[in-house]
Amino acid sequence: MKKVFVTGATGLLGTNTIIKLLQYDYYVTALVRKKSSWMGEENENLRLIEGDLFSDISEHLHGVDAVIHIAAETSQALLHYKDYKKTNYDAVVHLFAQTVSARAGKFLFVSTANTLGYGNPVALGNEKAPQLYPFTCSYYAQSKLETENYLLRQNRETKVMIVNPTFMIGAYDHKPSSGKIIFWAWKKKFVFYPKGGKNFVHAEDVAEGIIKAIENGKNGEKYLLANENLTYKEFFRKVNTITKQAPVMIPIPNSGLVVLGIIGDVLRKLKIKTSLSSPNMKALRINNYYSNRKSSEDLEVRYQTVDKAVKDAIHFFERKNMNLKQVERKIN
Repeated sequence: MKKVFVTGATGLLGTNTIIKLLQYDYYVTALVRKKSSWMGEENENLRLIEGDLFSDISEHLHGVDAVIHIAAETSQALLHYKDYKKTNYDAVVHLFAQTVSARAGKFLFVSTANTLGYGNPVALGNEKAPQLYPFTCSYYAQSKLETENYLLRQNRETKVMIVNPTFMIGAYDHKPSSGKIIFWAWKKKFVFYPKGGKNFVHAEDVAEGIIKAIENGKNGEKYLLANENLTYKEFFRKVNTITKQAPVMIPIPNSGLVVLGIIGDVLRKLKIKTSLSSPNMKALRINNYYSNRKSSEDLEVRYQTVDKAVKDAIHFFERKNMNLKQVERKIN
């Protein structure tokens, strides 16, 4: 039985990944802040250990075939690069050093598609495309790219694979994180949407891609885990169709997003945390599109539809009796 160590175990992707690892008969040791935060079922092949990303976990890495590092600081509201670097770079360096010392064979780093250049419907972004604005001005994306570059320089003793997921939707998004986008359209009479678009992928498929990268990925390679390129309007229409709603769809003028970005820039200079910023508002105005050709061909990942991802997310929210007010309280 193969053994793996996983961080970020209680988030959307971490939960989906551990559930799938157990289905594939892996023995999983997972790092959590509190054992009570684990949302999946108990399993004799799952061991939860409490700690943080700077804990000494070396005793748990001996005999491990691979370390899967998912945990990250993903907030878009933090004001300084150092706020991201601590979790997204320093903690990874700490964990990777312990992985090498324990002689684990592989280290898989979950990054983001935004370290790679996006494309458009005619020419999609891929693993070789260099990072582009506005993500070159995103502290989150910058911290991920710095970590990618570090790991790819250190992959001699321990093999390094990097996966670059796009925007994930699915079950077990208990915060919620990316699933907040569903609440923009769900149970609304009016839906305001930006004119850009992005690539959406089922969180289950990203979990599948992680496992296939561990099993079949090549040392020093990056793999985009991506699926459907959709405008925001197309995505919200899917949510409306699935939830059997017919709200009024209203486009947000690009000029309005520019103004919001400027307002956010001013607030940030006043040391007020906000996700509003010129780069973030620019991201809503572009077609942030990617190709999954490499992961489909090299890893043989088979992607489910975004409709399925949305349905699974909504069913999860309904089971947990989550509503818009609860989401707003979590966000605030």
